[in-house]
Amino acid sequence: MTVMTPTQPLRSSAAADLISRLARVPQHRIAVVAGDRTLTFGALRAEVGRIARRLTADGIGPESVVALCLPRGADLVSALLGTLTAGAAYLPVDPRLPAERRRYLVTDAAADLVVGEAVPDAAACVPFAELAAPGGPEDDGGGPVAVPEGALAYVIYTSGSTGRPKGVEVSRGAAAALLAELESEAVGIVRPGVARVGWNASPSFDASVQQWVRLCRGDTLVMIDDETRADPDLLARFVRDQRLTDLDITPSHADALVDQLPGDPERGVLNLLIGGEAISPALWRRIALRTDEGVLRAVNLYGPTECTVDATAGWITSDTTPHIGRVLPGLTVRLLDERLRPVADGTPGELYLAGPRVGRGYRGRPGLTAERFVADLAGGPGARMYRTGDRCVRRPDGRLEYLARGDGQVKLRGHRIEPDEVRAQLAAHPSVAEAAVVLVDDLHGAPGLVGYYRAAAPVTRDALRDHLAARLPSYMVPSALVGLNRFPTTANGKLDRAALPLPQPPEETAGAAGARLPTGRAEELIARVWSTVLGVRTLTADDNFFKLGGHSLLAIKLVAGVRAELGVSLPVRTVYAHPRLRDLAAQIDAVLAAGTEART
Repeated sequence: MTVMTPTQPLRSSAAADLISRLARVPQHRIAVVAGDRTLTFGALRAEVGRIARRLTADGIGPESVVALCLPRGADLVSALLGTLTAGAAYLPVDPRLPAERRRYLVTDAAADLVVGEAVPDAAACVPFAELAAPGGPEDDGGGPVAVPEGALAYVIYTSGSTGRPKGVEVSRGAAAALLAELESEAVGIVRPGVARVGWNASPSFDASVQQWVRLCRGDTLVMIDDETRADPDLLARFVRDQRLTDLDITPSHADALVDQLPGDPERGVLNLLIGGEAISPALWRRIALRTDEGVLRAVNLYGPTECTVDATAGWITSDTTPHIGRVLPGLTVRLLDERLRPVADGTPGELYLAGPRVGRGYRGRPGLTAERFVADLAGGPGARMYRTGDRCVRRPDGRLEYLARGDGQVKLRGHRIEPDEVRAQLAAHPSVAEAAVVLVDDLHGAPGLVGYYRAAAPVTRDALRDHLAARLPSYMVPSALVGLNRFPTTANGKLDRAALPLPQPPEETAGAAGARLPTGRAEELIARVWSTVLGVRTLTADDNFFKLGGHSLLAIKLVAGVRAELGVSLPVRTVYAHPRLRDLAAQIDAVLAAGTEART
């Protein structure tokens, strides 16, 4: 029986600190490639230094938190590294989030300063251009502020089962150790200074950390814009044109991309780092086939935000079935039963993680921290381990296999979601008396959230959807809302989730006053494709793709269906720009009339 895997201690602060490594990279190398600008390491360090000195002059230092409300781009990279150079910690705040969500993150984290877009009723704000402008505090002299390994590096918020997001605190030493472990044989990121790494993740998610830390060893960071990320055709072209050597991606995202990736002798084999959710056996086989063809080199990474991004790594090969590999050097893994006793190999148990890369806890939540970061009796005085909530089993070859969650948390298109947080926001609407939110495995051919509600007063689904969209990130808004007269319960009075009805297609609207059926080749084609993708029988020309339950993956299926039916290649962004059936059909008609592919 294997109880634990030995842990390697963190390196000394002088050798492992990310900013110290960044300072040693030759200045002529390209550091950041973005749509707005390109920076060499020399230019990046100069800008980072100006930002750090301005922050220090304003009283920002160790244990301070700087909220970065900036889009993915070169400015974000400089502000992030400038914050760390000043000895402070950063809090990523995606400017696309609803205003109330942004305000909550900044105030809950007690951020000392906001950089970028102002956040209402929050901390003082400074525009990036002002922060980075020459001519402020002395531009010469002074180096990075020295901090201990346990100093705060960043706070990243995850969905919370109490109805409120919770901020995970991670130390500088843990972030530095992550980079060292990416360079270990387990992951195999070697030859610093020659890699071109795509920054694909939102900075609000911890996967972004393993992308920006690559800068600190001299790799080039290539920013992927939102339009390219959402369109598999554009992303495959981007990988080729930008000669990416490394791409971090979720399984849901990889599913639409992996077959389109061409071999590129100039770039070599693409390193695909996959994580964020479980990989299905079918996708595992497709990825393994591309590795056999010499196009990919793929590793499956597993890890919670609370343990600094990655905890285990397993190579995706054709001679294995899905697994999450073995634990990385900076952590110890234990499979325990409900009484915290080790389970035998081959027996399912809950996965606990211990070691130097376990996070500091949840910001401002001592009770929740004590509940999830528990004493590690096998690790010595004061040692802690994180209770992941994931059930796993150790195979005879030592690899770990993920089985399921042990609680209500779900993963959807790479996003970690607590349905109770969505339920709390749905129940907060004044016209809702009772609410529940569940993940349905097959909703229009893909997993999706469904919100159930019992109304206390008349309310429309559109009103509820608008209410949720104003308070939650788009990926947390349910794809379907179902009104019930009463909630089914079990014999002991609890919600009977198994008895909740599946969503039905939206009400027939073709006979409603003023409704018009689709007419013409393009509208009828779109109606057929929508019916297939969304499971809706009858559509009108005014129906909206996203209000019928459409989302990013279904938008990809939609453009694939249009291409198959008409030979017209629509960028995925066209669906977002023209979600109404008649408007999307007009775009197709224009393309057909011009005899060219859509370029709008």
